[in-house]
Amino acid sequence: MSVIKSTRIQSIDILRGVVMVLMALDHTRDYFHLDASLNNPTNIETTTPILFFTRFITHYCAPVFVFLAGTSAFLYGNNKTKPKLFKFLFTRGLWLIFLEIFVNSFNWTFDYTYSLIALQVIWAIGIGMIALSFLVLLPKKVILGIGIILVAGHNLLDKTIAEGTSFQSIIWYMLHQPNSIPISGTRFAYIIYPVIPWIGLIALGYCFGSFYTRGFCAETRKKWLLSLGIGAIVLFFIIRGTNMYGDLTPWSTQDTFTKTVMSFFKVTKYPPSLSYILITIGPSLLFLLAIEKAKNKITDFFLVFGRVPLFYYFLHIFVIHSFAIIGVILFNEGWRDILSNISDRSIIGLAKYGYSLFVVYLVWIGIVALLYLPSKKYMIYKANNKQKWWLSYL
Repeated sequence: MSVIKSTRIQSIDILRGVVMVLMALDHTRDYFHLDASLNNPTNIETTTPILFFTRFITHYCAPVFVFLAGTSAFLYGNNKTKPKLFKFLFTRGLWLIFLEIFVNSFNWTFDYTYSLIALQVIWAIGIGMIALSFLVLLPKKVILGIGIILVAGHNLLDKTIAEGTSFQSIIWYMLHQPNSIPISGTRFAYIIYPVIPWIGLIALGYCFGSFYTRGFCAETRKKWLLSLGIGAIVLFFIIRGTNMYGDLTPWSTQDTFTKTVMSFFKVTKYPPSLSYILITIGPSLLFLLAIEKAKNKITDFFLVFGRVPLFYYFLHIFVIHSFAIIGVILFNEGWRDILSNISDRSIIGLAKYGYSLFVVYLVWIGIVALLYLPSKKYMIYKANNKQKWWLSYL
């Protein structure tokens, strides 16, 4: 890798790069796995241990992505006035929501009529940044308290269920209950990422950025990373073990030990439960501790993706979806009929013509390798053109 001077925190970018690469695995599975449209990979009755693990390991992507977005916001605003930070977070949040609706929805469906608008992680970060733009005007201890309350307490709302398309129901779908909303005719929006816990997580990530300010004692930071990481994992096992709170779906003893373990780790992502956040953020903090001083070819590889996350995010979905269509054309004699019957070229339709999990892993590795060079070139371009304000939005 070319030597690039940067004031960015390397360990944070490496962690972000790792989850970005894992994200490609999950999305490759969505498009290429034969079973993707038929069964949920966490369905204990139909899944396999390797398929379950493939899905579980990618659970780390969204929470780490959101958490570190908050951390990056803190580091970005560390030497800026609160009004300037407010403006940046508010406008970038709006920009991300725009990208989610008009770019990401198209990447997922290749449907220029936008019959489906999927509000996913980019939407959640966008809303989180808008919320954070107001939160940063408050004392940091207050931000921390709000973050803890939203992350730890939102499962108290699990039993509140809205129905229909009233204004109140739509607001509730946005806040805490995944659901679809009709827009007009056959068009609808699907809110996959309700925002209450994600706002809490981005707020916690913002406070976490304090550990990486210039002059902060490295040994003290390591002690905090160790304590918070282990504490989150221990708390996960306590809360999940009691089966009383912290997740919409309780675990249960199954007919085999393996299935029981899978049931225990089958945590809820939509919206992310307290258990889900604890078992993903906890190990991630320990990972940050482990790689704080790491510098080798492997970390350099992940560093590339971690420094251009938004560019890589949109590019990898477009490429994976394109390759899925190419796969249908190359390996199905009746591909014209197949594609003509998929009105929006959607993920669900293509997945019916998928492949084994082994092929999924091979395609994933190939796609990540393919995206490395353009991501690296863009990383270098950003590093050499810091004076261009618009790059901070990409």
